[in-house]
Amino acid sequence: MDDRMKQFQQSLTEIETEAEHLLLARHQLVETDRMRNGNREALTALRKRARTTKSSIPSPFESIMKEMEGIESKPLVKEVCPTCGNHDLKEKTWMMFPGTDVFARVPFHAAHTILEKDQIRLDYESKKLQSYVKEKSFLISEKGVLADKISPGILRSLVTLTDKPKE
Repeated sequence: MDDRMKQFQQSLTEIETEAEHLLLARHQLVETDRMRNGNREALTALRKRARTTKSSIPSPFESIMKEMEGIESKPLVKEVCPTCGNHDLKEKTWMMFPGTDVFARVPFHAAHTILEKDQIRLDYESKKLQSYVKEKSFLISEKGVLADKISPGILRSLVTLTDKPKE
């Protein structure tokens, strides 16, 4: 084979490898989103059970002011869990641990703490995968593979979009 043919074959192999990585990342992103949604639903169910919402828990300032009216020997700041509220922290609840088929009865506070930490991890992983998918799509586009479907200028503008944090 001449050099041009070897170079063409090598570029096709690189593009195919990048496309496989892109498809794997998209599949992983779907799986991560599925786990995130299940986690979010479990947290919502726990909040309903505790009859709290994120905005129903009094702020630390409100707690201090209510407690200052009464007895002086009480501590000034009472720790109030935003999920539990005044719910019994030691009440046991059933939980299936993420990634396993093991059910266990754990304290209510521990269950939602585990789920909240897992939710943070899944959010981070999802954002990381999204940027990886953007990067791979841009790389494949730069090689000219997607030029017949989407123009490189439009794809570049889509890939360089960034999310603004909510204010």
